[in-house]
Amino acid sequence: MENNKVWFVTGASKGLGLTLVKKLLSIGHNVAATSRNLSDLSKAVGEFENFLPLAVDLINEESVESAISQTISKFGQLDVVVNNAGYGMLGALEELSDKESRENFDVNVFGSLNVIRKALPQMRKQQSGHIFNISSIGGFSGNFPGFGIYCATKFAVAGFTESLAGEVKSLGIKATVVEPGYFRTEFLTSGSLAVPKNPIDAYKEVRDSQAAHQNDINNQQPGDPAKGIDVIIAAAESENAPVHLFLGPDAYHVANAKIADVQKDMEDWKALATATNFDEV
Repeated sequence: MENNKVWFVTGASKGLGLTLVKKLLSIGHNVAATSRNLSDLSKAVGEFENFLPLAVDLINEESVESAISQTISKFGQLDVVVNNAGYGMLGALEELSDKESRENFDVNVFGSLNVIRKALPQMRKQQSGHIFNISSIGGFSGNFPGFGIYCATKFAVAGFTESLAGEVKSLGIKATVVEPGYFRTEFLTSGSLAVPKNPIDAYKEVRDSQAAHQNDINNQQPGDPAKGIDVIIAAAESENAPVHLFLGPDAYHVANAKIADVQKDMEDWKALATATNFDEV
């Protein structure tokens, strides 16, 4: 373990973010962490000499820039960024308003992009750094009725992380999209999972999914957050860190099923779909 790196973690007052911050501090890393509520964050983590708690509005560029500046001022560098902040959105595409959908994109997508833009100048200066963007297995497979908007935000996170990895590789910087399955955090509680203001009864699959996630899956998720965090830390220490990091056997199962479905669709339509070039003279 190579200690004394400087980590910047968003959404750190609960869930995977809180577990990560506590583990990093316990093994000697310097950690700046953000939350919308500073007292919640400080209370959850405690006081450490190598800890900088920050109240940040991730969809406000000035707030993000100030947080990054404070981190560099205190610790002198910026080694690992973890874009963990985000929330779930459960509702059929027809049910969710433009406002509800855009708010989910603002936090889950544009909040992370704000952090990336403000963190990269320091990483480029150092010619080193690693950015982890926490997506979801729902950012690789959208086959979750009622999670279309949420999946769309997480597909976006996966997409821009792949592009980012290509953009910064020659600068000595790495990028990884983390795609967890179900981990036992507060993610499915009312504070982290939004539901539609105007539900439509016709969407039985969505109502069933909503009931299952809120009543059956919540607090029964198979994933151990502490074990998931250990994998992220190992990736940060690896010389050959992955661009795609799936977490959990359930994530692997869903990913393999999606890959098989795509391959089948491609093969079934290959003859017709690949006969689309201009005829050679």
